[in-house]
Amino acid sequence: MQITGSSSDSLRAIIEQHRPSLEPFEDLYRQLHRFPELSFQEEKTSAIAADHLRKLGFDVHAHVGGYGVAGVLHNGHGPTVLLRADMDALPLEEKTGLPYASKAIVKDKDGVDRPAMHACGHDTHVTSLMAGAELLHAARDCWSGTLICIFQPAEEILSGAKAMIEDGLYEKIPKPDVVLSQHVMRHKTGTVSIRSGRLLTAGDSFDVRIYGRGGHGSAPHTCVDPIVIGASIITRLQTIVSREVAPGEMAVLNLKLTVRTYDRKVRDRVVASIKRIVEAECLASGAVEKPTVELVLSCPATINDAATVETLKGTFAPYFKENLVETEPVSASEDFSLLATAVGAPYVMWTYGGVDANTWDEAVEQNTVDQVPNNHSPFFAPVIEPTLCTAIDAIALGALTFLKKKNL
Repeated sequence: MQITGSSSDSLRAIIEQHRPSLEPFEDLYRQLHRFPELSFQEEKTSAIAADHLRKLGFDVHAHVGGYGVAGVLHNGHGPTVLLRADMDALPLEEKTGLPYASKAIVKDKDGVDRPAMHACGHDTHVTSLMAGAELLHAARDCWSGTLICIFQPAEEILSGAKAMIEDGLYEKIPKPDVVLSQHVMRHKTGTVSIRSGRLLTAGDSFDVRIYGRGGHGSAPHTCVDPIVIGASIITRLQTIVSREVAPGEMAVLNLKLTVRTYDRKVRDRVVASIKRIVEAECLASGAVEKPTVELVLSCPATINDAATVETLKGTFAPYFKENLVETEPVSASEDFSLLATAVGAPYVMWTYGGVDANTWDEAVEQNTVDQVPNNHSPFFAPVIEPTLCTAIDAIALGALTFLKKKNL
């Protein structure tokens, strides 16, 4: 699909004409940031999103897979485009010092009091999709098709997309022709990056239990010490990446037994090696029972569809110009792709920057970019503008790229 210069100019005109006033959404962002909600507890956030979509005239399905929200706007014949934002925060104490910083203390799923913070930028995702929905609704005379806006719970624990699907999401809404999402990252504010192929890794988390035998410190020979076994396992696990994964492939294995990979064959080999090493070390140490290695969380890699990326580049490049930048894949994980693969639709996630421009430029000049707070840091704080405006324009432009154009 080729986008002509006149078409690109027309899309810019649509966005600039119908972009809503940013001030209310900037205030909304501060509110969401100040009052974060943990995974599967996004009651107030989801209600805000659902109410907004209802006021715009979307058909709204709430409480899908927990607090998931799905809004559908039918606007004549044409493609069905699904846009997704995640809503949940992290159990972190915020240390940004912002006037709208979170001071929230909430109970986690186990009833334990935890600080909470939007340390991954999901508050910008929610705000920009709400504003993008308003923009696209206002511009509905310019396009035809069906727009779906998904506000997803529990991305941080890689469970929300699956929960929505298993709760009958696609029995409630039309199946999309394309699925799109975006994520704020440690890049310069105002910039956007889109790439085909590998973007985010698959994530697998394991619970490993080692069975020893207790006793008295004066008679260690009568015990089977699980700490010693665990120390041996940790040492041997480090050899998986260094000795069993081919050079040029990527794998990360941390001490909480979380595995991140891009390639399915690499993932399968790493997982098999974990089980082999854990069992062998326990056997060598005389453990009283065979250890258990239980998969507790899993999500696939995010591999952007090449053809869909090329189509998006046809609109993103003339719109964002020099602010469309190249970035590398990262070893983070997301469950977004499940919303697409569940119905066989192509998908793309792109990223946008949230780091103050002067801060970024100084860090690049001094070669200290790795010291700029990243996602999941208690100091992570995207600047409000032009971050929000960029995200709003990008999500609306992404949808308009695929919806059927009228009067262009």
